[in-house]
Amino acid sequence: MEYEELVEERLTHAVIGAFFEVYNTLGFGFLEHVYVMALERELRDRGHTVAREVAVRIMYKNEHLSTQRLDMIIDDRLVVETKSTHQLHSAAIRQLFNYLKGTNLEVGLLLHFGPEPKFYRQIRKNVQRNARESGKAQPRANTREFSVPDPPNPPHPPPNS
Repeated sequence: MEYEELVEERLTHAVIGAFFEVYNTLGFGFLEHVYVMALERELRDRGHTVAREVAVRIMYKNEHLSTQRLDMIIDDRLVVETKSTHQLHSAAIRQLFNYLKGTNLEVGLLLHFGPEPKFYRQIRKNVQRNARESGKAQPRANTREFSVPDPPNPPHPPPNS
């Protein structure tokens, strides 16, 4: 098997390092915006550019439906979404993937400032880059590659009545 370099490997490692620095300093229990502010400060101190509360336009058949705001984009290359809940809901990973689609970026990190610090790395292969490299467009269904495990403690289904 050939070795394939991780997409944005150095940048994701740097952000994960900053994530653990923030978690080890603050611990668990703060609201999400506290962790986001601390993470922004840590990343800027380490020389990264941080765009906060980035608007993502949701389109349907070339029509603007809505605008959502993601937590951060680091160095114009990496989407970062943070959560500080006790349990991480599976919808958080879908949310990150949708932010990747909306920004046309390839890599995102979901940073969970929960009782234990956890992170999830997600990949969405870039359609335009793949088309340029191969010389032909690729079907959208073939552009999705997930490298994120299911989150811990998925929500339990409601009991049968």
